[in-house]
Amino acid sequence: MERLSVIFDLDGTLVETEQVWRDVRREFVATHGGRWNDSAAAAMIGMRTSEWADYIHAELGVAMPPGQIAEAVVAGVIARLQNVPILPGAPGALERLAAAFPLGLATAASLPVATAILEKTGWRRFFEAVVSADGVKRGKPAPDVYQRALHLMGAEPGQTAAVEDSANGIRSAHAAGLAVIAIPNREFPPDAGSLALASRVIPNLDGLDVALVREAVGQGRSC
Repeated sequence: MERLSVIFDLDGTLVETEQVWRDVRREFVATHGGRWNDSAAAAMIGMRTSEWADYIHAELGVAMPPGQIAEAVVAGVIARLQNVPILPGAPGALERLAAAFPLGLATAASLPVATAILEKTGWRRFFEAVVSADGVKRGKPAPDVYQRALHLMGAEPGQTAAVEDSANGIRSAHAAGLAVIAIPNREFPPDAGSLALASRVIPNLDGLDVALVREAVGQGRSC
């Protein structure tokens, strides 16, 4: 019997936290002797914690050890999430799809940040599996985080749709064999090559429904 599943990204897809990460990292770099640049925020989207901490150390010139960088930035992000910036349409989309499909979460965010967001929003109940890229070998755009979520859910890639907003996220889900529904991030939009990998591109979460998931997965199978 057919068992379709859906795996969501978190940052930039359900909550508008990419800007929070950018602001916290930029302020941290500026106050710790580093050199921020305009491409840094986009470069770090999808990276595992160890990867972006290394990037801040090696590429942005913060002399602090990467482990300490990670701890300080994660604490700063959690402190900014007293009021989680939920994207319009997110609660309704989760309710609609959870009534029809098993849901998973595959996020590049550190597990403490993801956990804080799910607790504050009350969304943990929607997800059969929650996977942080910190728990796998490689971050997005590698497929590892999606492959891990599929394994935990007992789901097949050819029967699963991913909902993503970024270039790295789209490429990660596509590499894992999922049909991708892209909702382009407004501040860090994915490039045309990444968007071309998506089965469907929609402007916001209000358009995400059961019929669209079925269409996207069906198109993915025919490709």
